Amino acid sequence: MSHAHTNLRRVPVQQRSADRLARILDAGAALLDEAGYEQLSTRAVADRAGVPIGSVYRFFPNKRALVDALAERNLEVYAGRVVARLEAIPEREWRAAIDAVLDEYLAMKRSVPGFALVDFGPPVPTAGPLDEEVNRRVAGRLTELLSGHLGRGRDGAADDAALLRTVLVCVQAADALLQLAFRADPVGDPDLIAETRILLRAYLAGVLG
Repeated sequence: MSHAHTNLRRVPVQQRSADRLARILDAGAALLDEAGYEQLSTRAVADRAGVPIGSVYRFFPNKRALVDALAERNLEVYAGRVVARLEAIPEREWRAAIDAVLDEYLAMKRSVPGFALVDFGPPVPTAGPLDEEVNRRVAGRLTELLSGHLGRGRDGAADDAALLRTVLVCVQAADALLQLAFRADPVGDPDLIAETRILLRAYLAGVLG
């Protein structure tokens, strides 16, 4: 099931419209890296994408809606990368699965345009109280993808709500530590990243046994 395009004014139907939307989002991502969120404008996005300003407004009422759509796309891309990694990891090998989830996030943080400011939610550091809502959405998606590796369905396993809570704890803790790691170092402080991995493994070992 696709989780994309929930915030668009108009969902593209034809391939040409989908391609135009992709160019607009690509332009927004590149400009975020160059100038930051405060300096981002729909006019600049239109110019960079090579489309009329009306094309931007056809999809988005303002730059915040554009950034929200970029965050949605980032989550879709991330989920696809995680799925590709998990296909090579036997079910219930949760340590390798968690490493894959963390590694793919780090890879996107370091290489995907705009991801440093906008990963799966509002621009960092302006997200504020919306962080919790974003992390719940990410946790829900990861719970879908990781259910087999984290033990859903085994005898005595926690129910779906408990599994979601477990993943949410991991997401919330990792988010806080990784924000700190990337504030300290543009490619991520390696010691803080290592501590994040240790924390996740220790917590899940206590929960999963």
